Amino acid sequence: MPDTGTPYDDVFRTMTTDCPFLLIPLINEVFGEQYTGNEEITLLQNEHFIKLTDGKLKKKVTDSSISLTEDNGRIYHFECQSTPDGEIIIRIFEYDSQMALEGAYASNNKLVLEYPHSAILYLRHNSNTPDNMEITIKTPGGEVSYKVPVIKMEYSIDEIFRKKLLFLIPFYIFCYEKEFPEMENSSINFKKAEGEFITITRTLDYMCLNGEITEYTKCMLSDMTKIVIENIMAKYKKIKEGLGGIMGGKVLEYEAKTILRTGMERGMEFGIERGMEKALVFMVVKKIKKGKGIDVISEELEEDKERIAKIFNAAMETAPGYDIDKICDVLNK
Repeated sequence: MPDTGTPYDDVFRTMTTDCPFLLIPLINEVFGEQYTGNEEITLLQNEHFIKLTDGKLKKKVTDSSISLTEDNGRIYHFECQSTPDGEIIIRIFEYDSQMALEGAYASNNKLVLEYPHSAILYLRHNSNTPDNMEITIKTPGGEVSYKVPVIKMEYSIDEIFRKKLLFLIPFYIFCYEKEFPEMENSSINFKKAEGEFITITRTLDYMCLNGEITEYTKCMLSDMTKIVIENIMAKYKKIKEGLGGIMGGKVLEYEAKTILRTGMERGMEFGIERGMEKALVFMVVKKIKKGKGIDVISEELEEDKERIAKIFNAAMETAPGYDIDKICDVLNK
């Protein structure tokens, strides 16, 4: 992982480099686009050099900039900001202008500069944080303005998975930052966050099993989330170890009822009844893959043996792929 800026900037850049396709749903959300995710993505250089008034060159490092080939090379530029900073809009303009200059071309005695579509992810925000910032350029030929959307870390887990905004998962812990002292001193306050991070890991597991994401993407999101947790919770040892352990894979066998209750309370994306059924089927399939039989699974999940047997037999009909939806269809016949 690169070692520049804050740990959060590094996580942001690492995800952009390793899994740039995760930015596509974020682009759709922020700019109202309808990309499918099958577009060809080109990572652009993130180091730019700006000439200062004294003639020296100053290096500027952007958090992410990508080009989508299928959209005539349209460029999108994102910056990650951990704390409110009145100068971020100035830096955005510097980065945008440098990118525009690097792609400038002359035609019929006219210089054409195309500015990127830029946005800022604010990990922390307050009531004064705007939904958009604006850049206005006053030229001899008239005034030109463009907006820079602000993304605030205020999405729920439901929204993140429903809108496929997986890029935001490593930063979800910022939603709890103000509650850290209470969470550290009270297991009751900690339980809500614990339940949500269990939901995150289980849903990523399900998406991986169902072919929606790769094992690599799942592990990358878990690793990046753990890095953010370890940095933002440096002073809170108890909850850091608890949540970091969940994302690190240490919490392997939670009771089915806990998982199902979490799925029911959070709704997930399948509807309450369907989500509960899929959660149980998912857990049974994981245990089948470990070579466990009906009796053992029933005991470990504290579920009725007859019910587990039905799921087990339905799962075997779809082996070795173990398609969760097909198993549920068999059960509902």
